[in-house]
Amino acid sequence: MTFVITQNCCKDASCVPVCPVDCIRPLDDSTDMLFIDPEACIDCGACMQECPVEAIHYEDDLPPEQRSFQQINAEYFRHHPLEPAPVPAPAQPVSVGAGSLRVAIVGAGPAGSYAAAQLLAIDNIDVNIFERLPTPFGLIRYGVAPDHQNTKAISRIFEPTFRSGRLHCFFNVEVGTHISHEELTAHHHAVIYAVGARNGRTLDIPGEELAGTYSAAQFVGWYNGHPEHQAHQIDLTAERAVVIGNGNVALDIARVLLTDAALLAKTDIADHALNALAASRIREVHLLARRSFRDAAFSVGEFLALGHLDGVDIIIDDEDLSPRPEDDLEVKLKLQIAGQYARRTPDPANKRLMFRFGLTPSEVIGAHRVQGIRTRPTVTSNDGEVIATSLVVAAIGYRGAPIPGLPYDSVPGVLPNDGGRVLDTEGAVMPAVYVTGWVKRGPQGVIGTNRACAAETVAHLMADFDHGKLARNVSSADGLHALLAQRGLAPLDWNHWQRIDAEERRSGTKTGRPRVKIVDIAHMLDAAQGNHDTSRVAQ
Repeated sequence: MTFVITQNCCKDASCVPVCPVDCIRPLDDSTDMLFIDPEACIDCGACMQECPVEAIHYEDDLPPEQRSFQQINAEYFRHHPLEPAPVPAPAQPVSVGAGSLRVAIVGAGPAGSYAAAQLLAIDNIDVNIFERLPTPFGLIRYGVAPDHQNTKAISRIFEPTFRSGRLHCFFNVEVGTHISHEELTAHHHAVIYAVGARNGRTLDIPGEELAGTYSAAQFVGWYNGHPEHQAHQIDLTAERAVVIGNGNVALDIARVLLTDAALLAKTDIADHALNALAASRIREVHLLARRSFRDAAFSVGEFLALGHLDGVDIIIDDEDLSPRPEDDLEVKLKLQIAGQYARRTPDPANKRLMFRFGLTPSEVIGAHRVQGIRTRPTVTSNDGEVIATSLVVAAIGYRGAPIPGLPYDSVPGVLPNDGGRVLDTEGAVMPAVYVTGWVKRGPQGVIGTNRACAAETVAHLMADFDHGKLARNVSSADGLHALLAQRGLAPLDWNHWQRIDAEERRSGTKTGRPRVKIVDIAHMLDAAQGNHDTSRVAQ
């Protein structure tokens, strides 16, 4: 008998070191999830107990919609026979001199949280973490789809880090606005930027400015209650929506648009989005991709899960769904799943999710707001078509935003760096400035990918410390608080966040939901001070 890793895998890899027979792979970024070798598994359950997102199940306990993962796990090892894991990297020093290393981390999402955890594993390092919003956890709170509650549960693994007496939180403080990069470096021996990629990539086509066109960052932020996106007035009155892109975010958006509101009402979706979706008339979502099905970026797990959407038919507009000898395992699995969908008989009463490949959007059409989108075939000169719609969402990726005082590579939308060491405009290493997460490597990977990314950055920081490159006098910790106070700033700390969290959970308990998100910053600040007025929570 064996344990099986399923769709919810976050690739945090907490399960890997606890496995006594070393049967969990891969250890690289070749896939978006991990797999357990059924032949080597000894049925001990250590991995299931360690998994932060409840993605591991005993094979006999797999829910019906997850049973395909038993075959998927086994199939991985048929293509990639289990081999000994590589020798682990040398351990970092367990201690530094008291007061010799104070690090600022900018961004309290997964990347920053992983970096903080790894730094605090070394005695005497002090960490100050800055976050422009009143709430921590970034992508986990505002990026993960509301119907993926198990994935959101990964935030629990960061709680011991935030409770450490050597970590100090400065939430609701924006670096570059409230405090400059130069001021951060004056108060810290090193600074790590983990600010993510907060802006959505644009289509760069005529008409994109029309009302009814959104980036993924805007639309996902809207349904997840991001304070900067909660005020969007999304038009859901037409029967068709168009989502451009074929990654997991595109699938999330399509799934949220087609999922029954009664099911969404059991999640932490923002109330304004829930109300809008409950009144939605959308019955068909077109997912447009420039290239072929074989190039699709969505994961096997997310694609498979679509088949269990109640009352939704999956239609795939691609004639080339036969496997080829050169196809890798992931493509073969996707082709198998696509074949299963193709053999189903559509029900006219169902909603429809249509995958359309080989189409390039060329123009958003409308007078004052979106009325349709014009497309053309990507690889032929055939005439295109106009798809009528009142909602277009461009889910084609994210970009990091420039940070005042730091170099910025506008093409990938990242801070230029060498393994996490930030580079200046001449390509030289900037002293004591580091980067991790999406603003380091671009919007790639899943939540757990940030663990290895942060480990690389922290390893380089510690190597620089060992070589004396971070040895300098910095202003006192009290000086930092005094500087912020002079500017009328009152940063929130971990205890303030716990009050916000408790208020949201209290409101959720009353309606049978995980939480009811507070989406307005002023109301967050009230809750942080212990002012309970749940009538304002979801406004």
